[in-house]
This record gives sequence, C-alpha cells and structure tokens, in this order.
Amino acid sequence: MAPPRKRRPGFSRRAQFVLFLGYVFATLGALVGAILLVLSILNPQAYIAARGILREVTTPVSSGLHWIRRSIADIPPGVGGYFGVMSENRRLKAQRIAEARLVEQARRLIIENIRMRRLLQLREREAQTVVAARLVNASGSSTRRFATLNAGLWQGVRAGYPVRGPEGLIGRVLEVSPNTARVLLAIDPESIIPVRRVRDGMPAIATGRGDGLIEVRVAGIANMPYRAGDVFVTSGAGGIYPPGIPVARVRRNARDTAEARPLANPDMLDFALVQRPYLLPPARPAPPAENGE
Repeated sequence: MAPPRKRRPGFSRRAQFVLFLGYVFATLGALVGAILLVLSILNPQAYIAARGILREVTTPVSSGLHWIRRSIADIPPGVGGYFGVMSENRRLKAQRIAEARLVEQARRLIIENIRMRRLLQLREREAQTVVAARLVNASGSSTRRFATLNAGLWQGVRAGYPVRGPEGLIGRVLEVSPNTARVLLAIDPESIIPVRRVRDGMPAIATGRGDGLIEVRVAGIANMPYRAGDVFVTSGAGGIYPPGIPVARVRRNARDTAEARPLANPDMLDFALVQRPYLLPPARPAPPAENGE
C-alpha cells in the first residue's frame, strides 16, 4: 500500500511561509485578472485606464530588468574585446620593437659600409698599408688603454706598426701573435706622438691621459696659445707614424698645454688599417767644400 501524500512541505516554518506567499500571489493574480476581464467587458474605458496604470508601474521594472540583462549579455563580448585589444597591443609592440631592430641594424650596416669605403680609399692611397683588420675589443675600464686586432704575424703585422682608422690615428702595434695583435692606443699614458698644428705647422707632442683624452704640449716654445678647434696631425718626426694622419682636436683655448679629443675613437670603430712604419728620408750629405776656401 502506497504511503499517503503529504500536503505539508515539512516542519520548516520558512518553507510553510514561502508556500503561503505563493498561494497569496497566485490568488491576487487571479483576482486582478478577473477584475480586468470584467472591466474589459463592462467598462472598456476603465479597463484602458487600469491597463495604463499597470503599464506605468511595470515599465520601470521592465526597463531595469532589461538594462541588467543587456549589461550581463555585454560582459562576455566586453571581456573578449579587452583581451583582444591587449593581444593586439602586445602584437603591435612586438612589431615595433622588431622594426626598430631592423632600422638599427640597417643603420649599423650603412655606417659600416661608409667606414669600409673610406678605409678602401685610404688603402688605395697609402702604398704602405699592410692589412685591413677588425678591432675586436678596446679596454675602457682602466687607465691603460689597449685594443685587439684580429690580424697578426701570419698577416704581416709586426710590433711597432702604426694603426689608423678612417677618422685618424688609433695607435701602434705593441705585441703580436700568429693571428692577433695588441695595439697601444693613442689615448694611453705611455703613448707619445710627435704632431704638428695644421693651421701653422707648429710642432708639439701628443700624449694620452688614460681617460679618453689627449694632452698636447708645445715642443720647445714657451707660452704658445691654443685655440679651440685646432687640429693636430702626425708630423713624421722620429719615424713610426707617417706624417699627415689626423690625431686630435683641441677642446678649449689654452696655453702651453691643451686638452684635446682624439679624432679616432677606438670604441666606435670596427675596422682599422695596419701600416708599415714611416722611415725618415736619409740625410743629404753636405756639399764638398771648394778648394781655396
């Protein structure tokens, strides 16, 4: 025998209250519907007025519910659009970085091409050029300043050979191995270079300071003025360095001793020319004295 159906939802007062409210709302709804039906039959004008009042009451609620539903429906597309914009932003940033790298690489290639052309022109003009080599590195963290060339004994490089770049003198070879050479830079404190001023030929001595600059001192003339922008080139005195290679430019007005910046910065160079040492022309013998004098 089947157990009897229980009419009561349980012993919970809350459940009983909710069930009671359900009955009340259902009864009120049926009553309102019956009233509206009677009004629509007996008094259409009153029915229209009642329907308008009901519409005025329910329209704000319906509008609010519609706004909530539309907002909830717009959340997934909004979230998707946000992540889509972020993804597109990342893609554009990566593209911009890649394009910047390509532009920088092209700029480096153009600069390297210009330097190589200038080196080739120098090599064609200079009959004493031994080899064009790459500057592998240059020391910049100490007072001693050296650089390394990727050419050595097997390429004809020897100790004492001068090294120059397109802009000017770099230094001279200090040590050599089969395929590398150590270069004493012109900005090293142990570097001493005989130079002359371009505008008047005044002789001077250029000495490295170890801090990336060169000190120019007058040779044998006291209280000699320097002007900012004065350019000094090798004089050829003492041999080693061929005459006419640009060395340094004076930074500011001075007397006796001037601070100058090297025209060839080894930190910015890729290639250099190794040349044979300059040999001073032999001295001409004095003409023989005539008889009777």
